[in-house]
Amino acid sequence: MTLSWLPNAISLLRILLVAPILVLVARHEFVMALALFLVAGLSDGLDGYLAVRNGWTSRLGSLLDPAADKLLMTGLFVMLAWIGFIPAWLAAVVIARDLIIVVGAIAYNFLVRPVPGEPSRISKMNTALQMLFVLFVLSQAAFGWPDEITLTILGAAILVTVVISGVDYVLSWSRRARAGE
Repeated sequence: MTLSWLPNAISLLRILLVAPILVLVARHEFVMALALFLVAGLSDGLDGYLAVRNGWTSRLGSLLDPAADKLLMTGLFVMLAWIGFIPAWLAAVVIARDLIIVVGAIAYNFLVRPVPGEPSRISKMNTALQMLFVLFVLSQAAFGWPDEITLTILGAAILVTVVISGVDYVLSWSRRARAGE
């Protein structure tokens, strides 16, 4: 019996963790929210490692993994902005980029061909920075660490990578669409 289903199950678990994490943040139960967020973050690394190392990659997995990331990060950026822990403009920029990517992926899928589920390096960096930012925001809310300047610098890095990765997606998908790839 093969365990090739395991990476997809881990991605589904991460999706299921979104609602409890958001409820905990809304209730200002930051220590528990931070703990569940860490579980979600570790599961993100684990499912990718298992899929690549064992050759258990699949079309479903290439869609589930980024969907889980987007649901978790979008939900947390909205919730953290709603309760005043991050600037609303930063949440809006992050969500706008994700909407552009999702709408672009849907259009590409229906007008050109199935979307290749391969994020660019800058997109991976952006996701990592977003996860680190949320980790630090939750940590600051729970334990008072790190300081504001760290969050400000990280927020600025997210803004830069959001813009670059958003433009990168639009340009690369446009180029592929024109080439019929």
